[in-house]
Order: sequence, then structure tokens, then C-alpha cells
Amino acid sequence: MIRTSSIRRRTRTAVGAAGLALAAAALTACGTQPAHQGAAAVVGGQRISIAAVDARVAEVRDGVAAAQGQNGGAHNERAGLARKTVSDLVLDRVIAQALTDHGLSVTDTEIADGRSADAKALGGEAQLARELLLRQAVPSGGIDAFYRQQLGIQKLAAAQGEDPRTDAGNAAIRKALVAAGTELDIQVNPRYGHWDVQQIGLADTVDPWLPQNTNPA
Repeated sequence: MIRTSSIRRRTRTAVGAAGLALAAAALTACGTQPAHQGAAAVVGGQRISIAAVDARVAEVRDGVAAAQGQNGGAHNERAGLARKTVSDLVLDRVIAQALTDHGLSVTDTEIADGRSADAKALGGEAQLARELLLRQAVPSGGIDAFYRQQLGIQKLAAAQGEDPRTDAGNAAIRKALVAAGTELDIQVNPRYGHWDVQQIGLADTVDPWLPQNTNPA
């Protein structure tokens, strides 16, 4: 479910809405390889590579371990983080498409202003980075992208004259994201689940990722 409560409630910061990851660095061109080969997901014809997902998971786990003096968690925790990472990366693309569909954008200045305000409220950039890492699994390299997504969600509601914190605002956001997700024809590697367009998130799946050869040897 897309949540439109403010980040102040979720991370004690001042922007608003759902979690984000740095999708731009993860997207790769399909090239001459099959679209599904080595992909965690294919969104609008663009691949999110398994390697990019694994790299982000490792970055988050290492950051959390350094911050808390832990070993990074067990296998099942890594699996859950990988699934969350894929979900965040796909959602980032869905929000970007929804913004494009509505003629909207989030500027670098808006991102910098939101980030600066939250860092000031929390006592500095280091504390902001720690909050986002521990509460939202956002590594330091993904903070700007996180704010781009949050501000984008807010703008989708505002474009309809709605407050994102209200039921009407939530409905406006969901409508835009469902339309964008349908348009993008999202396919997810079943090891992570499948993208439920209506729920705007990952759900369990048993569908095969690649066609299986059923011919006898």
C-alpha cells in the first residue's frame, strides 16, 4: 500500500510518503541480450539488474553493520532486504513515469532544499543518513533519489488539488501509480515475487521467469 504519511513520522524528517532507492544507477539497456537475462525486473523495457540489487543490498547491510556493530543479519534477512530493494527500485520507475504522464518533475533544487531542511532538523547530514539507513534501508548514495521519490509522490497529489496526507490524496496518488505501472508492463524475477499493479507493490508468485524447455532430451 502506498503510504502518504510524512517522513517526519517515519524518519522524523520533514518531506513525506514512501521509501525510495537509487534506480537510475541500476537501470541498464537491454542491448543484444534477452530482456530477462540477469535481470531482477524489467520496467518499461529497461532492466534492473540482479547485480545492481545485490550491490545495494550489500551497501545497506554493510552500512547497518557499521552503524550498529552487527554482522549484517541472517540469510532470511538478506532475502527480505533484496525483495524490498527490488520493490523500491520498481516503484521509483513507476513514480517517474507517473510524473512524466502528468507533466510534472522534481528539480535538483527541490531535492537539495528538502534534504537540507531535514538534515538541519535532525542535527546534520550524518544523522539524516543514519536515520534513512536504519529506518528506510536507504544507503548514503540513494538519499537524493529518496527525496526525488517523496517529492514526486507529493506532487502527484498536489496536481489533483489534494493533500497527500488525506484519503483523497492517497487515492489520487494510487490512481496515477496504477496507470503508470500498467503502462510500463512491469515484469519481476519470481525469486522476488511479481508486481501487483493494483496494490502497487510486490506479491508472491510461482510464475516462471524464463520459458522452460519441455521437449525431451
